[in-house]
Amino acid sequence: MTINDIVTLLPLIALSVSAATIMLVIPFRRSHRLTFGLTLGALLVCFALLPVSLFWGSARVCPLLTVDGFALFYMGLFLLTTAVVAGLSYEYIEGRETKKEEFYVLLLIGTLGASIIVSSAHFASLFLGLELLSVALYVLIAYLRSINLHFEAAIKYLILASTSVAFLLFGMALIYADVGTMSFRGIADAITMSERLDALLLAGSVLLLIGIGFKLAVVPFHLWTPDVYQGAPSPVAGFIATASKGSIVALLLRYFSIVGSERFDSLFMMLSIIAVASMLAGNILALLQRNVKRLLAYSSISHMGYMLVALLASGNAAIFAISFYLIVYFIATLSAFGVISVLSAKERDYDELSEYRGLAYQHFWLSALMTGALLSLAGIPITAGFIGKFLLVSAAVGARLWLLIIALIISSAINVFYYLRVVVYLYSRPGEEYVLLPEETREVLPSFSICAGFALAALAFLLVLVGIFPSPLIRLIQILAMQLE
Repeated sequence: MTINDIVTLLPLIALSVSAATIMLVIPFRRSHRLTFGLTLGALLVCFALLPVSLFWGSARVCPLLTVDGFALFYMGLFLLTTAVVAGLSYEYIEGRETKKEEFYVLLLIGTLGASIIVSSAHFASLFLGLELLSVALYVLIAYLRSINLHFEAAIKYLILASTSVAFLLFGMALIYADVGTMSFRGIADAITMSERLDALLLAGSVLLLIGIGFKLAVVPFHLWTPDVYQGAPSPVAGFIATASKGSIVALLLRYFSIVGSERFDSLFMMLSIIAVASMLAGNILALLQRNVKRLLAYSSISHMGYMLVALLASGNAAIFAISFYLIVYFIATLSAFGVISVLSAKERDYDELSEYRGLAYQHFWLSALMTGALLSLAGIPITAGFIGKFLLVSAAVGARLWLLIIALIISSAINVFYYLRVVVYLYSRPGEEYVLLPEETREVLPSFSICAGFALAALAFLLVLVGIFPSPLIRLIQILAMQLE
């Protein structure tokens, strides 16, 4: 391995060393504030190393990893996401759990797993990244031991993830048995040299997509996903909805750009059906929800369907549209879960829709942030979400995916209803039967301004900035995310 290779891997090395170092520090000095500070410092160092890796490294360091501009772009996105989640988690777990420090180690390990996934050029590295991310999430979901609902959610997520891994491994084995390689480039070369697709390769690819479907929680593989979102701590649910799913979407972009989705007619049809089912079922089921976290869970299913439409369009337009949409989705989703986090009482999450009635009369700025996030997720004009959906539709129009475009537009019209219902609750005058905030939440709220307040302010700023001035983000995507090797 050359010096250039080491420089390329510096962000991943720094993330690994940081997690191990903090793990070793905890037994000697158990301090929530110290661990939180070390975590933010580690994320800052890793983020600072990204341009070093980009300008002085070599993208293809080994057959397992490709650390190109595309991978570094998504690594940066995951690092920022983790910083926000850490900020939201500080006050959330303060007072709920006696041993808080390991929470941040698990966050770093999960971020490392997501970073390896987006850099993967081989099934072996992909499996390693998936397992690092999944194992960290198992523990994060059940981290608050005093709440039984978290244990239930963790067990359900464990079952979902185990099922996903079973399909993924079986699919990888069948593909390897047919083409004799697990490298993405090797698979693409084998398909190019073959006159037709073998049944073994096709079967392996189908199983692979089923496994990925469980990770993305798209229909019909969503199963207990809403239960997991409802049962998980709110900051962790935000991490699952963003970094966890975003890493899989980025992986699909890399895999299909190398292998070529247009070569698999049957897979194209399968993904089209999944996309339509996810968009329609996700939005229709969200209409029935009275719990905000479950509503956001079904909403995330529909958003994965939107991005699958652009993925099927393939090409640079798809990479650009999905990259932009993912960033907007990250900002809006983290904002929504962030508001839930800071409003949550010590015993439970503040996530029932009825509890949000009249919130604007006590906490206007939190209501304003939640409103902006929901309107952006709905794709209302003049919001960042509208620009994102416009780019997705443009990519699909270029590929002439007319039926998928119609399904996307109908689904987008449906989602406006349930997002606006939450907004109406926020600004409705509360009746006597509604309690705006539990007493314990009233005591906790002033302290969120230190950590979570800064995170929410940053999210609010980005939500407004990307909506009214998207040019810098578009330029950044064109420079980095389009460098997919």
